[in-house]
Amino acid sequence: MFQSMAVICAAAAVIYLFVPHDENADPLKAVDYGVELVTAQRAAPYPVAAPEGLPEGWRATSVSYRREEGNAWHLGYLTPEREYVAVEQSTADPKRYIGDVSHGAAATGKTQQAGGRSWERWEGDKYDALVLREKGVTTVVLGTAPFEQLGTMAAALTSAQPAPSTAPSGAPSGPSGAVPSGEPGTSAGD
Repeated sequence: MFQSMAVICAAAAVIYLFVPHDENADPLKAVDYGVELVTAQRAAPYPVAAPEGLPEGWRATSVSYRREEGNAWHLGYLTPEREYVAVEQSTADPKRYIGDVSHGAAATGKTQQAGGRSWERWEGDKYDALVLREKGVTTVVLGTAPFEQLGTMAAALTSAQPAPSTAPSGAPSGPSGAVPSGEPGTSAGD
């Protein structure tokens, strides 16, 4: 039995030595959210928001769309200063939704201009947030980053919703072009 354990440990050590690993590599991997964005745009009853033209160094780290939870869209980012910023959208009750995603942040009564729109400022122990409420959708830009960076994200948001398909049944149809969030017909800082 001892010999068997020694052979197994020796084999494990050899494998460990020859498997490449980089202790200096950043453990947070950027995600490509293109497929999830198109899927959410097709499924959501509102124009789904995603940023375009963020400054260099911002990287997407998480993405999800949950139809069963109020058509909730989530897109998480890490800033160059390693602060967390997320875009959250939903058709759920705004009061409850904002409290849930912001982990209890409270409205300050102040507003901040971003992307040609007036966003409500919310402050909390865990996250601060910029909130935009529009008919049928609430958009929240939140995170550990300062309000200046939250505003950078809010200003970069664009939204698009797929055009009705004219392709034959079963043929793929793509989304329409992105529309800047400040233009009519788009959702809140989407």
